[in-house]
Amino acid sequence: MKNCIAEALKGVEGYVEIRIQKKDSSQLSYRRGQSDKIQLSSDIGGCVRALAKNGGWGIATFNDLKDLNKRVKEALASSKAIQPEEPIKLKDVDPVQMDIKATIHDDPREHPFDEKAQMVENYDEILRSRDKRIIDSNCLYADSFTTVWFGNTEGTLFSRERMDVILLASAVGKEGDNVQITRDAWSSRNDFGIVLGKDDLIKKVGDLSGQLLDSDQVKAGKYDVILDPNLAGVFIHEAFGHLSECDHIVDNPQAREMMKLGRKFGPEDFTVTEDGTVQPDKRGTIIIDDEGVLCKKNYLIKDGVLVGRLHNRETAAKMGEDLTGNARAQDYNHRPIIRMTNTAIENGSVSFNDMIADIKEGIYCIDAYGGQTMMENFSFSSGYAYMIRNGKIEEMVRDAVLQGNLFKTLKNIQAVGNDFTWNHGGGTCGKGGQAAKVSMGSPHIRIKDVIIGGK
Repeated sequence: MKNCIAEALKGVEGYVEIRIQKKDSSQLSYRRGQSDKIQLSSDIGGCVRALAKNGGWGIATFNDLKDLNKRVKEALASSKAIQPEEPIKLKDVDPVQMDIKATIHDDPREHPFDEKAQMVENYDEILRSRDKRIIDSNCLYADSFTTVWFGNTEGTLFSRERMDVILLASAVGKEGDNVQITRDAWSSRNDFGIVLGKDDLIKKVGDLSGQLLDSDQVKAGKYDVILDPNLAGVFIHEAFGHLSECDHIVDNPQAREMMKLGRKFGPEDFTVTEDGTVQPDKRGTIIIDDEGVLCKKNYLIKDGVLVGRLHNRETAAKMGEDLTGNARAQDYNHRPIIRMTNTAIENGSVSFNDMIADIKEGIYCIDAYGGQTMMENFSFSSGYAYMIRNGKIEEMVRDAVLQGNLFKTLKNIQAVGNDFTWNHGGGTCGKGGQAAKVSMGSPHIRIKDVIIGGK
């Protein structure tokens, strides 16, 4: 495949890149004790993206790989037909030639479909059996093996393999007008075993539904709040990470001022990184992005100060900043856009016990159910929460919604924990009609004066 790409790029004028993808996947789910979805698929296709002199981006997608030369001509013709207001420039990057192989400990493709179906059916039965008030349940399993081949007219030529396996479980409990949703997920890049032996954790998802139904709604107010690593990771990804993506910044004066390098964002022990090279089993690890730029560890906030932003080749050239390796495409039908990979708040030095010791009345928020962001303002619902009284974790409460301004909230961080962990379920992030696999990590975080919506 790499030879075909190289041949199609010979003698081409202007900038051209070819990206071809092959993906084999399976997915199945059980809902309320019934088979809800069974899907086996194999797909192959490609995308040519071209930038002619003084032109705009031209794109041609295809499933027939026989005539790449024709697709290159189509993309170049489209590029020449577009006249942007100012010439598009790309940040220079050294050509890369490499092959990234998936390292697999237990390959899901070697396990029969019936085994997977029986596993998911059993998990769904366990989930439904935990509380008679569970009115809906869903257990979903999916795996895929993807190979991408990429080449451009600058000499970059690479292939990249990845395997993914994931299990998701969710339950909906209802009593009167009180409806509670609980869920969890487990994912791996190299091990089918991640989805095995999850009986006790599936039970926990079901039990939590009942516990939330029996708990009181949190009283609205302003509290000192502890975010667990899962919620803190989702918070920094959603509320801050997206603001760091420069396709939102490059032509927006308000956003450029808001995300001005050197701005003080938090305490001195607060550091946020973005890294597509973290351990090969992390869901967001890609090694090289979909423009042929090698990933690296990028500091976004360091010692409380904004020091970096995320780029593709176009925004890096326009803003005069270094490349970060964050151009990602969902598949061959989509163009690369700026996306996060593995985003994390780095470890601090405070233990969890010390973090809660002097809180007279606060809230310990765990997991993230959902949220909304609008520029610097956010609203996040924790999965569940506990009251903190006189330094001790007390009763469970429900419907804890965190609200506020991102920059004020970051400045109100009082402590960064020493217990960093990656989210075991990873995540899928949506933006611009595309989905990207990502990971988020953090230790516990303590924030003062957080507005909590409740009763």
